[in-house]
Amino acid sequence: MKRLTQIKALALGALIALGLVVQTGQARAAETQTLTVAGGCFWCVEADFESVRGVQEAVSGFAGGTVANPTYDQVTAGGTGHYEAVQIRFDPDVVSVDSLLYLFFRSIDPTDAGGQFCDRGNSYRTAIFADGPQQKAAAERVKAEAQAELGQNIVTPILGDTPFYPAGDYHQDYYKSSDRLAFSSVGIGVKKSVAYKRYRNGCGRDQRVKELWGSDAPFVG
Repeated sequence: MKRLTQIKALALGALIALGLVVQTGQARAAETQTLTVAGGCFWCVEADFESVRGVQEAVSGFAGGTVANPTYDQVTAGGTGHYEAVQIRFDPDVVSVDSLLYLFFRSIDPTDAGGQFCDRGNSYRTAIFADGPQQKAAAERVKAEAQAELGQNIVTPILGDTPFYPAGDYHQDYYKSSDRLAFSSVGIGVKKSVAYKRYRNGCGRDQRVKELWGSDAPFVG
């Protein structure tokens, strides 16, 4: 009987411990927040923000349009109204939304209303999709500060919350994928990660960001 009582006590203790772990995990998940931004090529925005401490994941996708679950081809062809966007999932105890917005403005050309760098057209415009009044107020505050620092008019709009549609698996983590491309504009049989670096350099993204923001550009080596 004593042995059975000990086993029951141990089992109860294990269940309590497991419950605390699950509750803690759920609480941490509940604390996760998202910030959705458009900054031109979503591969580049995803790569930049996944390097930020406190960011759990950055997902490439589409936002701001009128078609549900659009494909990449539909968006780039025009007519859906979508931006190439990235949804950033982050821990606000580690990195604030203000900090992420600060980094965002300094990782793009917010003076360009027609696209970003070599990528032209509506789907490559910049924008912030504010999730509620607090995030909108933060975006407006950080935008004003960025404009004062830059000394030029910032055209990046602060829009309302909108459905976000993840792009297909082909586009996720493109910047670090070892999958090889049979053919691309930057080579034949190259890894996605290599093609990404060649594209980013050829598009002039980092060069233009550094020209605008100088040493404040956070993702320029």
